[in-house]
Amino acid sequence: MSKKKIPSLVKSGVQPKPIQKSPVENTKNSFSNVNWLPALVAVVITFLCFTTAINNEFVNWDDDRNFYENPLIQNINKENFWDHTKDIFTSGVIGNYNPLPIWTFAVEKIWFGFENPSYWHFNNIFLHLICVFLVFRIGTALGLGWRGAFLVALLFGIHPMRVESVAWVTERKDVLFGAFYLGALLQYIKYKHDGSGIRWVWMTMLFVLSLFSKIQAVSLPLSMMAVDYFLDKNFSLKNLVSKIPFLLLSLAFGVYGILTLKEFGSIASVEDTTNFNFLQRLFLGAFSFVIYLIKLVFPFRMSPLYPYPNYFPWYFYPSMLIAPLTVFALYKSYVMEKKAIFFGLIFFIVNIIFLLQILGAGQGYLADRFTYIAYLGLFFIVGYYFDQWTSQENKNRNIVLGVASVYLIAMGIMTFRQNKIWKNSGTLWTHVLQYYQATTLPYGNRANYYRDQKNFDKALADYNATISMKDDQPQAYNSRARLFFEVAKGQDTLMLALNDYTKAISYDSTDGEFRINRGATYARLGNIEKAIEDLNIGLRLKPDHAVGYLNRSIMYQNINRIDLALADIESYLKLNPYNPDLWYEKGRILSLLNKPKEAITAYSEALKYKSNNIGLYHYQRARTYAAINMMAEAKIDLQQAISLQFNNIDPTFRTQLGL
Repeated sequence: MSKKKIPSLVKSGVQPKPIQKSPVENTKNSFSNVNWLPALVAVVITFLCFTTAINNEFVNWDDDRNFYENPLIQNINKENFWDHTKDIFTSGVIGNYNPLPIWTFAVEKIWFGFENPSYWHFNNIFLHLICVFLVFRIGTALGLGWRGAFLVALLFGIHPMRVESVAWVTERKDVLFGAFYLGALLQYIKYKHDGSGIRWVWMTMLFVLSLFSKIQAVSLPLSMMAVDYFLDKNFSLKNLVSKIPFLLLSLAFGVYGILTLKEFGSIASVEDTTNFNFLQRLFLGAFSFVIYLIKLVFPFRMSPLYPYPNYFPWYFYPSMLIAPLTVFALYKSYVMEKKAIFFGLIFFIVNIIFLLQILGAGQGYLADRFTYIAYLGLFFIVGYYFDQWTSQENKNRNIVLGVASVYLIAMGIMTFRQNKIWKNSGTLWTHVLQYYQATTLPYGNRANYYRDQKNFDKALADYNATISMKDDQPQAYNSRARLFFEVAKGQDTLMLALNDYTKAISYDSTDGEFRINRGATYARLGNIEKAIEDLNIGLRLKPDHAVGYLNRSIMYQNINRIDLALADIESYLKLNPYNPDLWYEKGRILSLLNKPKEAITAYSEALKYKSNNIGLYHYQRARTYAAINMMAEAKIDLQQAISLQFNNIDPTFRTQLGL
């Protein structure tokens, strides 16, 4: 019996199509067959694009309040490190509870100091590189080939909308929360494959660290549900129940974060200062959603600040059409089983929805940094189809590769340049003013920068510009008064400062800082009585104003009320116990009050901290020891003062101690 011959497809000119596994089917082998080289290349390219951020300075856009003017960071050292750590984790900063990034600033302050911002910037970049690597791993774990995962990682790494999160030191919370968030998500995807219980331990730890880094991490359980759909093809009750612990954590941190923001005044009411009602805010949220979609493809007019408009523009209303269009896109992708599209859109939505400023937290209605994690969903869609179009030979493959290459080069160049606007506060606010000349905030902040740089003419011009736009600005008058106070060489300029402080008080009589500052001005004008009167009122309104107590202590010494001066110095030291000069001043006053033993304690406290006046502290403690006949101790201190080249030593005292 002859065998039936099977026709040869090759001979007939027909090539058999290779059996292609779907990205989802490929996930089973994704962990054992990873090509690490594309991940490394994506990380290196990302680093090169961000090299222009390394030598940037700090900026006066929340860097001041988060670390370089934050007493918990300013005064931290190895001795008080754990006490400060406790305080950092039990308090917020400008309404935000994100203690872990603040804690990293504390560590950097000890290691590098404020004089070396390059280290701080490098750490932001390093954390971003970790996120890029994790994005590549998430892509491969979800079934993308190396090409698709590489594209997703590179888009995540070098897209210009990343710059704010990386080049701005304050936004350490983005790259830090992102690293833990993406790490937790990767652990969850691995759990979906191997069912290892230890992965839940890692997920929980990473999720908690992410929550301590930024409130935005509350969306992780929703992102996990999106992964459930992508891998399981459905949403099940079992999967939902398994997320309950994570949802409870999200709820707890979310509620606490909102309460903290509200307590600080960062969340505007429905009828806020822009006079936008709740319905209008919904339209504003829809408009923001549309802008984020557009900036994904065409990142235009990127600004550190997108201020609320002074009126509600008509073009906000049509933006609500995005809602039914998005619902339609989700429906069609679901019923047509376009899983990558459905997953990517859902991931984007759940990670951006809480940031659409419907509640009105912050000073702008948009922020590039809000897209840091959210864009991953949209990048995934691109990577998924890029993988399909380039993983096999077809007539469009070279076109797709060419377009992708040109686009990535353009994005990298934009990012390289965008980093430079964060060079310093001057470049930052000058960039904002290219787009928003009718906004007072950038003028005021640039003026503060110019004032601190002693560029007083430019500072005055910017202060005048902001006040001319809107007279009812107590902070602007307060800032301009500080400029007049600093440059004053005579009474005329001091009177300008006095008038501006008075104007600020007339607009806001509840801000104690204005009274305290005016009190200092009265003091320089020689009116001690008026100075004390203003300082008394200011400190009642603002009892945590350390400098106010210092200024009032000086006034009390001028009128020979040493006891009251001592009380104010003690109040200062309760607020800022790490100032050696004030411990020395306390010791000096205690000596005047004939309390030598207490004075020695104060001098000893001063000597615990770094200061340029250590020699003076040793010398005064030596004098105090000698006053109570502790000559051995006095001699040791005097020898220390001499070795430190303290020159203002009484020759008679030196002779008395035999030196």
